[in-house]
This record gives sequence, structure tokens and C-alpha cells, in this order.
Amino acid sequence: MHLLTVDLWIPNGQAGVMSLLRTLLLDVVPTIQQTAALALGRLANYNDDLAEAVVKCDILPQLVYSLAEQNRFYKKAAAFVLRAVGKHSPQLAQAIVDCGALDTLVICLEDFDPGVKEAAAWALRYIARHNAELSQAVVDAGAVPLLVLCIQEPEIALKRIAASALSDIAKHSPELAQTVVDAGAVAHLAQMILNPDAKLKHQILSALSQVSKHSVDLAEMVVEAEIFPVVLTCLKDKDEYVKKNASTLIREIAKHTPELSQLVVNAGGVAAVIDCIGSCKGNTRLPGIMMLGYVAAHSENLAMAVIISKGVPQLSVCLSEEPEDHIKAAAAWALGQIGRHTPEHARAVAVTNTLPVLLSLYMSTESSEDLQVKSKKAIKNILQKCTYLPALEPFLYDAPPNILKHVVGQFSKVLPHDSKARRLFVTSGGLKKVQEIKAEPGSLLQEYINSINSCYPEEIVRYYSPGYSDTLLQRVDSYQPLNN
Repeated sequence: MHLLTVDLWIPNGQAGVMSLLRTLLLDVVPTIQQTAALALGRLANYNDDLAEAVVKCDILPQLVYSLAEQNRFYKKAAAFVLRAVGKHSPQLAQAIVDCGALDTLVICLEDFDPGVKEAAAWALRYIARHNAELSQAVVDAGAVPLLVLCIQEPEIALKRIAASALSDIAKHSPELAQTVVDAGAVAHLAQMILNPDAKLKHQILSALSQVSKHSVDLAEMVVEAEIFPVVLTCLKDKDEYVKKNASTLIREIAKHTPELSQLVVNAGGVAAVIDCIGSCKGNTRLPGIMMLGYVAAHSENLAMAVIISKGVPQLSVCLSEEPEDHIKAAAAWALGQIGRHTPEHARAVAVTNTLPVLLSLYMSTESSEDLQVKSKKAIKNILQKCTYLPALEPFLYDAPPNILKHVVGQFSKVLPHDSKARRLFVTSGGLKKVQEIKAEPGSLLQEYINSINSCYPEEIVRYYSPGYSDTLLQRVDSYQPLNN
């Protein structure tokens, strides 16, 4: 039966080929029907134009009708066509829903043959993934409880696609995620986190992430399924997707509340994520970087937990090493969340020499707008708490005016109370530099400068002011020595 080896060279003859294949779907020979369906699936899979041609030639109703009636080979081929059409766009997926395919596909999830179940789950997944409305239609057809049964089947391929379909249903809204939870999916998914199959693991971790991301209640339900500390082993997995999805799951839990973040810390999650960031590169690092930022943002104590676990040096490495701006921006944001709490937090960031890197990223014309914004915000967050003057002093020379005012502001807070710092500020050239800053009279910057100047005798300030040496030379010129 090789007469239907349809190649993909026929865009101009779409209508003719489609009507031919439609006719062959009605052939009395089952093998011809199956081969025709398979050919339609391959065509529809190729691009959205050919998928649209399948819809326009009114082939879908015939497929749906036969899906309920025919043998397992045909069912698999017909479900493949529906999957191939539905994957391209919400409009094409909607066409599948409109022709009544969902009920039949859901019935196929109960089929005796695992291959039919798998083919149906693929089609449902490709419909659900587009938007909340299509996902809701899949839910309303009764797919979710049957998908939960599918993840308990012994076939790995069926488990994978069922977990993936649940993930795509849960991602759109809290209500859809709640439907997945109510069907008992979370407990079964959590039990499979240590399955040796890497592809299944990253689908399971993805599904749990999509449930967790929406609300505190949903995240707590995932935590209650006892995913800790088991999920931390996935951070050491040799598969990059497993690492990334495990980090994403931990991030989605930690972001909601200080209590959930504390739970992650207590389970050893922060240290494990920091190790994971150190063992990978690129986008695999991204969710872990963001997770550290979310944890640190919640409270002083949680930010200190990130510092104690040596998170700051690792984030600084990401900031300097990573070529992609969006990853640098995430690292900048996370460092800002750590450094913004107290002088101790700010110092922990400042001593890693991160501030000059942030400044250069903010000033660089090659940085993306997002990276510039996040770098500037991080600098501001850290500077407003930083009392570690050696880290601040270079900024007197390099920082633009909008950053400079925060630097001078910090000196004006520290110097009045620290005699050693006052002396060092003079000998290092800091006081001289401050006198050279041109500030608007009455501005906040001018107030800061006045506050610094008031820490020193007037003649010292005058000595380091611009033009003072000229004044001294004029006095030399005009000085008349007393004649002996």
C-alpha cells in the first residue's frame, strides 16, 4: 500500500490532494483509510497553510466520526491528524473543538490500547496549550481525570504526554490549575519525581511548576505532596532540562510568601540551587537566579540565608560571565534584592566588587534597556544601605549624576560618626573629589556635600577646593617679605 506516499511538494495542489485523501478516508480497505489519515497528518504537521486546507476541505468531521468507529490503527492516525492541525494556532485548535472532536478524543483516553491513549493525549495537549478558553473546553470534555489515570499507566511514553497535557492545562489560570489539583494529579506527579526517565521527570516538574505558580494555596498543595527534599536531587541531574525545571518549581513555590521561602531554606533548597547555578550555564541558570532573588526579597533573614550559603559570589559570577542580557538582568535584580535590606547585606554584595560591574552594565550603550533599568535599580538599592566606604569611593569618580547623589548621600551619613573614615576620606582624595562636584544650589546633592564639609575644619575644606592653589599662589605673588 505504498501508493499513498504523499510527499510535501504540493502546496499549489492543496485542494486536489485534500479531496483525494478525503475520498480515500472512506475507502472500504482499512489500510488505505489509515494511510490516507497518516498522509493528512503529515501534511497538516508541515505548516499551518496545509493544516488550514485540511479544515477547509471539511475533512475533520469525517475523521471525528471514524475515530469513534474504527480500529486502533485508524484511531491513532486520526488523532495524529487532529494533533497536527491543532498545534499551529488557536484558530485551528478551535476548528477541532467546533467539529466535536473533544468528546471522541476523551473517549480514546479510555481505550484499551496505550498507543490510542497516547495519540489522544497528544491531540488534547496541543489544543489545551494555546489559551485558557481552549484549555477549559478540554477540561469540560472530562479529560483531566482520565489524564491523571494515564500518568499511572506503566508505559513511559503515555506517562510523559499525560503529564505534559496536565501541565499545559494548568498553566493558564488558577481555576484550571485547581481542576488539575482536584483530580488528584499532584500526589501522583510528586511520587514520580525520582523516575529514572529524564523526559518524564522534566514533564512532571513542569506540571508541578504550572500548578504552583498561580497562588499561595496551590503552591502549598504541591509542598504538602512532600516534594521536599526529593526535588533537590533533580538539581544535580545530568539532564539540563530536569535541572532547569526543578529550579523553576522551587522558584514558583518560594516567590509567594516568606513562609514558603523559609520552608525552602529549611529543606536546604537555597544551597542546592546555588550549587546548581554553579554547575550549569545559560538559560538553565535563570530560574535559580530568580529564585534567589525572590527568597532574598521577602525579608532580612531570608536574604541573609542566601548570603550565608554563598549566593552573592555565584550571582556575581553570573553577572560577569553570562553573555545574554536577560540573564545578567536577572542576576542584577537578585543582587539588588539581597543588598537592599541593611548595611550588612549591602556590604556582602559590595565586597564582591559587584557595584562597578553593575555600573558599567548600566552605562553601556550595548546593554538592553531592561538590563540598564535592573542594573540602575540594583545599584540604587545597594547604595542606599551601603556604609562600606571603600566600595563607594570609586563611584565618586565614575558615576553619572543620578547615581552620584546616592553615593555622596551615603558618605554624608557615615562620615559624621566615624573619625577613622573621615581621615581616610581626606588621604584617599575623596574630600577633594567632593569639592569638585557641581551641584545645584539648594539641591539634595548640595545638602549632602554641605553635610560632608561640616565634618571637617573650614581650612581643610578650603584647601581641597578647586582654585585654592591659585589663591595661594596669588598670595605668594602679593606677599611682601619683611625687610630685615
